[in-house]
Amino acid sequence: MHLDQKVSLKTLHTFGMEVEARYFVEAKTLQEVLTLLNYRHMIHMPILFIGRGSNLLFTRDFPGIVIRINSKGISVREEAGEVFVTAEAGEDWDPFVQYCVDRGWAGLENLSLIPGTVGAAPIQNIGAYGVEVKDVIDSVQVAEISSGKQKRLTNAECRFGYRDSIFKQALRDKVIILNVTFRLVPQDPSVLRLGYGNLEGELSQAGVVSPGIADVREAVCNIRRRKLPDPAVISNAGSFFKNPVVTEDQATALLERYPAMPFYPRATGQDRSQKLTGGSSLPGFSDGTTPRGPVKIPAAWLIEQCGWKGFREVDAGVHVTQPLVLVNYGNATGSQILGLASRIVDSVREKFGISLETEVNVIG
Repeated sequence: MHLDQKVSLKTLHTFGMEVEARYFVEAKTLQEVLTLLNYRHMIHMPILFIGRGSNLLFTRDFPGIVIRINSKGISVREEAGEVFVTAEAGEDWDPFVQYCVDRGWAGLENLSLIPGTVGAAPIQNIGAYGVEVKDVIDSVQVAEISSGKQKRLTNAECRFGYRDSIFKQALRDKVIILNVTFRLVPQDPSVLRLGYGNLEGELSQAGVVSPGIADVREAVCNIRRRKLPDPAVISNAGSFFKNPVVTEDQATALLERYPAMPFYPRATGQDRSQKLTGGSSLPGFSDGTTPRGPVKIPAAWLIEQCGWKGFREVDAGVHVTQPLVLVNYGNATGSQILGLASRIVDSVREKFGISLETEVNVIG
């Protein structure tokens, strides 16, 4: 390992801000990660662990040490008809998904083309097209930053929630993820998740009648390439905001004002966009005898209704086709992006009474 001083982070995070780290080091193996943790008690300055920087927004130079986790390795064991795949934290996410799909192991295909690393996936509980990574995680191996002591957390111990986990809450800045074990199954059409968004339509247009996991992966990749900007072309960190979850009563009231508002039950992920009549309950939710369930509303729709789609102010903007994505057209600062985000949040709250939450991790 080599410790460098005053290192530009522009190419080390997908928002592409012109910021520097006071010190920078890259750990390329699990042993190098553990070695760095052994010296943690000697370092009296801030430390930031990063993977590919696909969920970061820097608002200023980082005054401490940035440690990039780039450890590699994949191991496999089969047990009772299931496949347990352990990947080191530095493995790039999408190539790892491709690795599993190529071998006929189902479970990750809907999460194709998401930028980042394996180690970052549990932190955010990444999700797409009706699947969250918690659905396939068996366990997560971590190391305590202060002591280097290792522990394996079960799926339940990770306390996964919508774009949330124990790693963003109780264990934030206390542990580092070393590797993740996924519980997958041999390819079986019955386990495919096709009911979200236009995934079935994409497969139908491609002439796929009996899809396999490779077909699903290709369909997801095609949709994402059309809808989302490539960070290599336009700097961004993907979805900037979470999709808000509201009560059924809130959703009912909003639908009376905005009948075209898309929504779906949080519990099932099934899309809904049906107009309600006075006094009725949401289709697929409460029938008057069961507890009312939460409703998810697409943040992109809310933002577009407030007129932000395609907005640009100098080099900070909202993407022209996907308003959920804030972009850096070249020389935007983190503060400019954050200021734009704040204005969007204010306008959505004023119009809809909904407070958007950010997905990105703001470093500043």
